[in-house]
Amino acid sequence: MNVQTEKILPKFTHLLYGGDYNPDQWFDNPEILTRDIELMKKANVNCVSLGIFAWAKLEPKRDEFHLEWLEEIINRLHLEGIYTILATPSGARPRWLANEYIEVLRVDERGKRAHFGGRHNHCISSKKYRERVYKIDAMLAKRFGSHPAVIMWHISNEYEGECHCNICQDAFRGFLKQKYGSIEKLNSAWWTSFWSHDYTDFAEIESPTSIGENSINGLLLDWKRFVTSQTTDFMNNEIVAVKKYAQDIPVTTNMMGLSDVLCYPKLAKKLDIISWDSYPEWHEPGKNIYQGVLESFTHDYMRCLKKQPFILMESTPSTVNWRPVCKIKKPGMHRLSMLNAIGHGSQSAMCFQIRQSLGGAEKFHSAVISHCDSENTRVFKEVSELGKELSLLSEMIYKTYNKADVAIIYDKENKWALDNSCGPRNAGLDYNRECVSYYAYFWKQGINVDVIDSSSEIDGYKLVITPMLYMYHNNIQEKIRKYVDKGGYIISTAFSGYVDENDLCFWGENNKERLSDVYGIWVEEIDALYDGEYNQTCLNGKEYKLDTLCEIVHCTSAKSICDYGKDFYKGKPVVTVNDYGLGKAYHMASNPEQSLINELLAMILKEICIDVVLANTNIPDGIGIVSREDDEKKIIFIGNFSEDEQEIKLDKMKMDDSKKMLYNIDGSTADETISFGPYEMKMLIEK
Repeated sequence: MNVQTEKILPKFTHLLYGGDYNPDQWFDNPEILTRDIELMKKANVNCVSLGIFAWAKLEPKRDEFHLEWLEEIINRLHLEGIYTILATPSGARPRWLANEYIEVLRVDERGKRAHFGGRHNHCISSKKYRERVYKIDAMLAKRFGSHPAVIMWHISNEYEGECHCNICQDAFRGFLKQKYGSIEKLNSAWWTSFWSHDYTDFAEIESPTSIGENSINGLLLDWKRFVTSQTTDFMNNEIVAVKKYAQDIPVTTNMMGLSDVLCYPKLAKKLDIISWDSYPEWHEPGKNIYQGVLESFTHDYMRCLKKQPFILMESTPSTVNWRPVCKIKKPGMHRLSMLNAIGHGSQSAMCFQIRQSLGGAEKFHSAVISHCDSENTRVFKEVSELGKELSLLSEMIYKTYNKADVAIIYDKENKWALDNSCGPRNAGLDYNRECVSYYAYFWKQGINVDVIDSSSEIDGYKLVITPMLYMYHNNIQEKIRKYVDKGGYIISTAFSGYVDENDLCFWGENNKERLSDVYGIWVEEIDALYDGEYNQTCLNGKEYKLDTLCEIVHCTSAKSICDYGKDFYKGKPVVTVNDYGLGKAYHMASNPEQSLINELLAMILKEICIDVVLANTNIPDGIGIVSREDDEKKIIFIGNFSEDEQEIKLDKMKMDDSKKMLYNIDGSTADETISFGPYEMKMLIEK
């Protein structure tokens, strides 16, 4: 599904460029605003996020509101062509609120209430906190909802965390009662008879804790689902407040990529636009290319939460302040990472922050304007050059979209279940890496991928991959069965389809709930390998290592493509394929090295007609390719994520018989050989 981008930000149909701006930290230096505007214009900034942590300045005492300073700043920025994403300030409350209403402070899993301080430590169920948040949000919406400079609502900031207070415990019990209806059904779904942990009443249920119940996986899963549900409801309370006075302004909240705290597809249903905060660990020796793949995967996950372009709300122009080692971005990396985000569907290149703070926890987090207060820094020059480039590319890129024939299912609830599966390995099951290892092949080949969760529809894709989909829920079995029956190709991997949504194992030799009919196999055992221990297999004359998990598989209707090379299950299938209806279902019974994944995917793609951007071109390691298109053109983003110089020869590229169809971004014909410096991004146009 492709959504016209004009509908996303109706007031501003250009690429957003700017970042978090915190003028409320500079009340003692009013001349700073003038200086900031001067430098923002030199940096080609066209948008800022305002008010994210400004509650104490907006409402210093209960019901004493001061919005005039914010209005002055919005007006002055707008006069200079700089638009505003206006935030609601619920991420960090003022001290008076905690002093007057102790219930707004969270209680941890051991029953200890937090003191005032930090951020994101509010109770998500507190009626008092919701009332105060609604009031300040509505005040902001009433004052600024019709302001021509305000283009989007930034709802709170990086929702996260949980509260175990009595209010939340009661809300959790209500959540469970609505879901299960009776305590008997809950006991059955959670298998509470294990260790004699049956409940006799919903009132007996408490949130999972290290000093209480934490061995019932159904409880652990439902608690996480409740936290997501309650956070979504809290967020919706804010959305209702701003929409009361500003129905036409879209709402977003900044997510945190692949964070395990919340199930983002649930939050996404309440939002108009998806945005997220991106902070990869660039330049760690030997890991930069993987970071590029992981970052691209996450962009595609964010884009697919609503199947439309997203907003990159935060990134760093150079370094963060909160890692053990806070490495600066080397020359070129900021441009590469920002253009890569845009290539994968972002409509912005926003950063944290515009001006560096003088004090506090983030005083050493980099900014467009550093403590030097100078335009002569390397970072400021790079940011300015990128802003100039994006202003020229904006019209060309803004109306394009990402079209994908391949989908990878990345399911957050599945990861929660995996992390508490209690075997076969309780360390080293890296779900994110498993998903990214299949994604990496397409990233290098320039084949766009949608990263979806199991609640999404899969019809319309030519290939769907379900890495380590341990938990089957959201009716995924029926979706897969119909998809393959109609001609789709699917790949399943080791430790997939073992449990239902409550972490109860499927049982029976040929259980259709495990899709044994679709894959034509049944799994007898699963062997966990120690770190450094390997099995092996052979495909097309090449040997490959297998690690982590090895399923012992029996074929019913499937055919084996390659087998285990050693141990007592030598000769048993590793990779199988089954004809089902008009389609094919593949299963990878182990965790293979990347080269075997590449080999298998290359084999499958020979059977499927999927557009490859750089067909028959030898792509060196470290190059990542993605494309956006509209009815007239395709824009190809080619990034070098390695620290080495690279080149691509285009002499065998897909071309028209009569003329070359590939052009540089300036309209000139592309050369047959394209050279890349370290961390360099280049763009081509295919007409």
